[in-house]
Amino acid sequence: MGGHAERSHSTLSPSNAYQWMACTPSVILGSQFPDTSSKAAEEGTLAHELAELKLRNYFYTTEFGKRKMNAEIKKLRGNEIWADEMMGYTDDYLDYVKSVALNFAVSPHVDIERRVDLRTYIPNLPDEASASGSADCILVGGGVIHVIDFKYGKSPDGRVDADHNPQMMLYALGAYEAYRILYEIHTVRMSIVQPRLPDGISEWECSLEDLLKFGEVVKDRAALAIQGVGDFVPGPKTCRYCRARGRCRARAEKNVELAFKVKDDPALLTFEEMGKYLKDGQDVAKWLKDIEASALEACLSGKEIPGWKAVAGRATRDWTDMDAAFARLEEAGIRTEVLWERKPLTLAQVEKIIGKKEFAANVGEFVTKKNGKPALVEDSDKRPAITNKISAAEAFKEETDHE
Repeated sequence: MGGHAERSHSTLSPSNAYQWMACTPSVILGSQFPDTSSKAAEEGTLAHELAELKLRNYFYTTEFGKRKMNAEIKKLRGNEIWADEMMGYTDDYLDYVKSVALNFAVSPHVDIERRVDLRTYIPNLPDEASASGSADCILVGGGVIHVIDFKYGKSPDGRVDADHNPQMMLYALGAYEAYRILYEIHTVRMSIVQPRLPDGISEWECSLEDLLKFGEVVKDRAALAIQGVGDFVPGPKTCRYCRARGRCRARAEKNVELAFKVKDDPALLTFEEMGKYLKDGQDVAKWLKDIEASALEACLSGKEIPGWKAVAGRATRDWTDMDAAFARLEEAGIRTEVLWERKPLTLAQVEKIIGKKEFAANVGEFVTKKNGKPALVEDSDKRPAITNKISAAEAFKEETDHE
């Protein structure tokens, strides 16, 4: 239980399966660069540990009762990145897992943070840890394997779809290998729960036969990835978490070609061309940021990037002792009310402090929801399209209003 941050990441892990299955040379290429973390990743790790505690308390109450759970949660609260809103979001995840379990005809077998062995599909790696992964929650029973993954990201760009998701399918393959002797399996279900996003639940189902066909594809792609051979396939999804994304030549050549492509066409782009450029060039801006970050890191480590150098950013000021400074100002005759600003908390801040349920029960009637600023997204996005085009019904209504 716990220890999410210390768990080893396999060479060809389920979590980066999209990358190494699509761009087989990328993992070996990126292995020469350090695996860095971020605040968002650390928050995700903490939230996963909290979610695990709640699942264990619900499904294994005898071994892991409420007192033990609360003691462990108290430890997590001591982390400097703890946020009280994690309690609500992990409750949402728990509620979903409970609903899935209750929908089984009989009580399913439940595994939490199960380490699944993938050596059947990713062979020839030096140890078991190099061909395995930890599934957040696996439920088995009635001929069904249901794999559930909890994701704590809040960026719409980080929305993950369960449909043919290679990470989830690898977890399912590992679960099948673990349970095939004990259970008859015919159906595989996968769910991704992202409670910080609206409509953050994605579900998909396939037959065991289709899952095993995917397993054969995994073997072929893994064989190439282990050797670091095959074709480079740079793109927004494959490059997003690749360690070599700032130095990869294939990505650079593709994006330079896209950025400077010139044709002898009319002065204005057609709508069809706009759509194609947006689709083809969506990685260009991200690539420039990644190569800038790599160049800065090189300069700071003493390397020379011709034409560029690292400099100190804009300086900022802060109090060494704000209380002492304010006391001195008040002694000098500055009124206290001049030094302090009183303003109400935002709606989101109030909801975060008192919790979603209490917020809705007490002040929900005073909240109105306004549409956000229009944004351009790919047509695969589940949100309905909007337009400023006036419908025939609206135009007719306007005419009658003037009669």
